[in-house]
Amino acid sequence: MPRLNRAAAFALGSVAGYLADAVLADPRRGHPVAVFGAAAGRVERALWRDRRAAGAGYTAVCVGSVAAGAHLAERALGRSRYGQAALAAAATWTVLGGTSLTREARTIGRSLRAGDLAAARERLPHLCGRDPSTLDEQQIARAVVESVAENTADAVVNALAWGALAGTPGLLAFRAVNTLDAMVGHRSPRHLRFGWASARLDDVAGWPGARLTALLTVAAAPEPRTAWRVWRRDGSAHPSPNAGQAESCFAGALGVRLGGTLRYGERVEHRPVLGGELRPVEVADIERACQLSRRVGALALAVTVTGRALWTWRRGRS
Repeated sequence: MPRLNRAAAFALGSVAGYLADAVLADPRRGHPVAVFGAAAGRVERALWRDRRAAGAGYTAVCVGSVAAGAHLAERALGRSRYGQAALAAAATWTVLGGTSLTREARTIGRSLRAGDLAAARERLPHLCGRDPSTLDEQQIARAVVESVAENTADAVVNALAWGALAGTPGLLAFRAVNTLDAMVGHRSPRHLRFGWASARLDDVAGWPGARLTALLTVAAAPEPRTAWRVWRRDGSAHPSPNAGQAESCFAGALGVRLGGTLRYGERVEHRPVLGGELRPVEVADIERACQLSRRVGALALAVTVTGRALWTWRRGRS
């Protein structure tokens, strides 16, 4: 059996984990992220106070436990490079969600093409948190394309980027941060102060992958010039420092208009329009967005694995 160095072991694990996600998607039962979410929910009930300091402690406990556990697992494997590759593969499969993302989007797209608006409305909450009850066909299609764009950054590119930056602990810690943001980072009365630290940490953790997503979207775009133009003009208009990067670039890449008024239950948001001169989203754009997401994910794998290998090689020579 050939001998692996540290960079090759992580690269092998990353590719294996990416392929596992592509073929198997997320496990339907007992997903590690769901297990973490349940544990984080119990910790929240124990630590909740209506203060930012309490939320910061909660975030530190949850994310720190995941990162420390991954580090200890690496240490336990010692110099076993194939063991480290297997750990990286399992972690990569755990954190990636690209295949499940596009499957959900395509399921909604099929319902819309069949004219089954009720089924599409029923399925939309599996993909995003918007209230689907009053959405028409075009609005659902727009919501799906926006979710595919944003989650390509969160569920694929950012995870791979943090794996390249910090190995298996980085992979798993990023997913922990992203999960906590989904759980407590929204501006509900209960979480306005308690969830502040999780939301801000998610903004920081998502910064590199969001910009990398935009660059890779330009590279993978059917219309790269339009993707670049809309991204550079509209990317910072979004209220999220990261979501607007991917959404604006997807808007330009697909030649469609995103953003505008959104409803989350009783809360209404009026977001800036991204790609305002472009046409409205159509049902057929869901499939185009899914294909673009898969191309961006493949490019992200190549870029992050190569980048980590070059960094490890340079450190070895210094």
